[in-house]
Amino acid sequence: MTGRLNGKRIIITGAVANIGKEAAMSFVAEGACVVIGDRDESAGMAAAKELGDAVRFLKVDVSDEASVSALIEEGAEWLGGLDVLAQNAGVQFSGNIVDFDVARWDALFGVNVRAHFLGAKHAIPHLKASGKGSIINTSSLAGKRGGPGLAAYSASKGAVIAFTTALALELAPDNIRVNAICPGWVDTAFNRPAIDFMGGQSAQEAKIAALVPLGRQASSAEIAPLFVYLASDESSYMTAQSIGIDGGVYNS
Repeated sequence: MTGRLNGKRIIITGAVANIGKEAAMSFVAEGACVVIGDRDESAGMAAAKELGDAVRFLKVDVSDEASVSALIEEGAEWLGGLDVLAQNAGVQFSGNIVDFDVARWDALFGVNVRAHFLGAKHAIPHLKASGKGSIINTSSLAGKRGGPGLAAYSASKGAVIAFTTALALELAPDNIRVNAICPGWVDTAFNRPAIDFMGGQSAQEAKIAALVPLGRQASSAEIAPLFVYLASDESSYMTAQSIGIDGGVYNS
């Protein structure tokens, strides 16, 4: 690694597994100090131990304002300030809308949308104090282009894209950039609800082979470099973007 994030102080949510953990590993490898927030305390402590002294774990419920506020305040204090907020916590539920449970709809918006608002709300004063900053939101290909069984999930991820665009314009005068990452199919356990809805692993793999121009899913390691880029000063002129990393699906 080349030290692209030397001196950067980063808080990332949803970083104990899958894309989030890979992003946190990449942040550390590039020289950042990182606070990882997640509701799974045992997995979070294990991840922090694995990643080393430049990482601290803080338990958080990203849908609860007091919990998010505590994460940001304690995290910024430990880091000595804040340069980057990466919001990766999310949930996925699939199903036909006529059969979709209202509680699941509310849970999708509580984590996938409300959490992005709460994180930004409490991080912005710290980013302003730093003189510049980057907020990285996690949306999805589903937020741009839905599919059968994904209407509720797509609605929540589409809201993240709209929030990202508007917030970027609001914060541009403060030199705080806001962008969203929109992964397509990624080979992680996070997609299990969608896989089950599609009829199982073999049916999902057949659909991906037919749908994705590159003919396969991504790995988490193929998504993490975009987090590094958006956290770094290399992306200093990029804001209000929702960047697809989907094997070509969106434009196919």
